[in-house]
Amino acid sequence: MSVVTAIKNAAAAAIQALYQQNFTADDVSVNTTKPEFEGEYTVVVFSFTKFSRLKPEETGKQLGEYLLANNPALFAGFNVVKGFLNLQIQDQYWIRYLQNAHGNKAVGQKPANGRKVMVEYSSPNTNKPLHLGHLRNNFLGYSVAEIYKANGFEVIKANLVNDRGIHICKSMLAWQLFAHGDTPETTGIKGDHLVGDYYVHFEKILRDQAEPIISRVLEGNLKDFEGAEKDKIEKLHNATHKPEVQADKEKLAKVQDEIKELSRNKTEIMQQAKIMLQQWEAGNPEVRALWATMNGWVYEGFNKTYKRLGIDFDKMYYESNTYLLGKDLVEEGLRKGVLFRKEDNSVWIDLTADGLDEKLLLRGDGTSVYMTQDLGTARLKYDDYQMEESLYVVADEQNYHFKVLKLILQKLQEPCADGIYHLSYGMVELPHGRMKSREGTVVDADDLIEEMVKTAATQTEELGKTKGFSEEELRELYETIGLGAMKFFLLKVDPKKKMVFNPEESIDLHGFTGPFIQYSYARIQSILREFSTADLESLTAYTHNDSLLPMEKELIMLCEQFDTILLEAQKEMSPAVIANYAFLLAQTFNSFYAKKEQGKYIYSVRDAENEDKKKLRLQMATLTANTIKQSLKFMGIAVPERM
Repeated sequence: MSVVTAIKNAAAAAIQALYQQNFTADDVSVNTTKPEFEGEYTVVVFSFTKFSRLKPEETGKQLGEYLLANNPALFAGFNVVKGFLNLQIQDQYWIRYLQNAHGNKAVGQKPANGRKVMVEYSSPNTNKPLHLGHLRNNFLGYSVAEIYKANGFEVIKANLVNDRGIHICKSMLAWQLFAHGDTPETTGIKGDHLVGDYYVHFEKILRDQAEPIISRVLEGNLKDFEGAEKDKIEKLHNATHKPEVQADKEKLAKVQDEIKELSRNKTEIMQQAKIMLQQWEAGNPEVRALWATMNGWVYEGFNKTYKRLGIDFDKMYYESNTYLLGKDLVEEGLRKGVLFRKEDNSVWIDLTADGLDEKLLLRGDGTSVYMTQDLGTARLKYDDYQMEESLYVVADEQNYHFKVLKLILQKLQEPCADGIYHLSYGMVELPHGRMKSREGTVVDADDLIEEMVKTAATQTEELGKTKGFSEEELRELYETIGLGAMKFFLLKVDPKKKMVFNPEESIDLHGFTGPFIQYSYARIQSILREFSTADLESLTAYTHNDSLLPMEKELIMLCEQFDTILLEAQKEMSPAVIANYAFLLAQTFNSFYAKKEQGKYIYSVRDAENEDKKKLRLQMATLTANTIKQSLKFMGIAVPERM
């Protein structure tokens, strides 16, 4: 039980005893006491005055006296400031906590709670390698899954691979036309990179072929179009000349983008890609064989990147197996009257009463759309695992899609509906701006990993911190620092916010960075190595009666809050909560260890005032190290024993 829970329980019992009111611990508000006041935790008493019928100050005094008299093992004193009851916790409470917790290497891990959650993340396309945007997705999904595990949930890490569709056919067609049989083995190029190169090559040819069509349309020459397409392109062309559109840059850009997209669809190479997609859907043996081969190259490349990043999955789903799912749900929806069919035979759902719009679920020719597939996949995942929660880690560009997905499932009364949650996150950019896959301006994950590891090596060598390490140990250290820096930088920002990733800034040993926290852990290990195994094994064999010094209490308190921090991180689905906590803990220990008065270290371990103090501080160092290690573990970050 955390100290905050103990305070809430004691306060609720006091309210019931003093005022004969049924009051629960959840109704008690407890915060850490502000630095300018005496005490460790503060109970807000304003809401109790309706029971006490006293002023807030008098209510606080009455409550404080009761708590002190009835909980002597927990409370040492109190003071009241307006409507705030500041409580001092007994030193022995903190010492007992320290003695019980310091040897727990799995600190923070809670017992199984019987609940199940699926976290779906990564979801790459098999037409290109993983890039910087995927990294935030992977790190966020993996970390949230680990945080749920720490809080006692059974977690299924899932990955839905987008392995079919027109974008996949683009890479396949370009390879077929221009690769001359090249493979990862013959070129020495990693499979996902090789396939990605041909996707970029396709897009370059597509732009070259589309430019003259776009120019003709903008000049009013619509010879490339006919029928309904010609009518549509003519309306778009006319719209570019409307004063209200010309005056609005955003509207004009949108119209021009539609013209460009329609023009791209008229190119020869795009027509070939569409034919290939039709052949794939018809089960053409040659197309299917090429698809399987090239996807195999990509999966091998992905797996190497995932392994290096420390990312794993429990269940893989593939769009090629799920894209036809959902049609049964559509039929059920029609029978229930939730969905309706239009004259062209297409099937829709009307969400206008919910403040949204009508949503297409089945085309007139009977083919599925993405929403149909996602409905079916949601049911499939629930049938597989019957989880209470299903989290989708997807960028905020898809906010509307997931809002609609959940609403449709609720209207269809699917058991999975209420557990669906879209863990939306902001896009990540580089200092020079946003990346574009079509133009080949993305930063590949593999290239970024190499850059981070090289930067870690350069900075470590410049600081002269390589003495005593073998070449193999240095390679491992640089990998640990480089990947740790990248993960921490991408996770320390609230997921909902967009962010700019700066590789050099992320690896600073003195800032709000992963390497700073890793260094703090390594520093504690260096302290602990000064003591024998016997010293460390005897840590629980003493009774400490001295009072705690201020920073001793502060550090123990901070470690004790770890359970609460993990719960907050899970509820907010935000590793940033843990990142901020881990940084504060590392900072606090460094300040504790370096604190001096008159040239003497106040909180020395080896030169402590007495044996009890030495053992106390060894326990504190051990608990802090274990807590830092666990904090970083839940973000997927390793710690070096030396640095």
